[in-house]
Amino acid sequence: MWDAIRNELEAELHESVTIDALTGTWSIAQRAAGNRHSADDVLTADYALREAPAATQVLDLGTGIGGVGLLVLSQLTAAARLVCVEAQAVSHRLLLANIAGNHLGDRVEAHLGDLREFAADRRFPLVTGSPPYFPLGTGILPDDSQKAHARFELRGDVSDYARAAERHLTGEGVFVFCFPTPQRDRALTAVAAAGLATSSYRDVIPRVSLRPLFTLFACRRSASELRIEPPLAIRHEDGRLTEEMQQVRRRFGFS
Repeated sequence: MWDAIRNELEAELHESVTIDALTGTWSIAQRAAGNRHSADDVLTADYALREAPAATQVLDLGTGIGGVGLLVLSQLTAAARLVCVEAQAVSHRLLLANIAGNHLGDRVEAHLGDLREFAADRRFPLVTGSPPYFPLGTGILPDDSQKAHARFELRGDVSDYARAAERHLTGEGVFVFCFPTPQRDRALTAVAAAGLATSSYRDVIPRVSLRPLFTLFACRRSASELRIEPPLAIRHEDGRLTEEMQQVRRRFGFS
């Protein structure tokens, strides 16, 4: 089935598409030269599952090709359902392919549209997201539209994600997202302005001895205090995965 999906996508997009492992049993179709599934997707999903391991309804904001949302769904019970909102056309097309390829049509509801305009009157115990992180004018905008929308705030920013999460969270729900560590204060301010409280965050270091690259956040309607967790390192100095990162991969079915 995945060969047929790849052939269809390549004919439609006129470019190379790869089929890669998302979990030990699920796959993900992605543009070879496009915005691709990465470690921040994996760690955001893992953090979300730690915060809401029994969620039966999940809303994923700015889903992209499905990296975070599908990873979360893969570890929940068969009764769990995922709602995705993605505005970028090519990413939404790939998301639909990944839903079909993993036989998830009865578990995933995919919306093509702007998360700021998602008007469904529904509440979720878990909301996830991976907001773009560069304000316009702070870097070189990629020529590729998919990469540009994933990285630059062309259609909303972290504040918009936080406000959307607040609209759709249940009373005891949790909003989990990632954002660059150098902009951590900006994320904390956006969460508070949306009427949520950050209950915990954790910096992620790409390689031991380097500075943190991005931060994982868990936010709720109320929190007694902010818990700052020790940083997570992805790789040792020599490039080997740390034991903690290997444990994360094992939780998603990789040996």
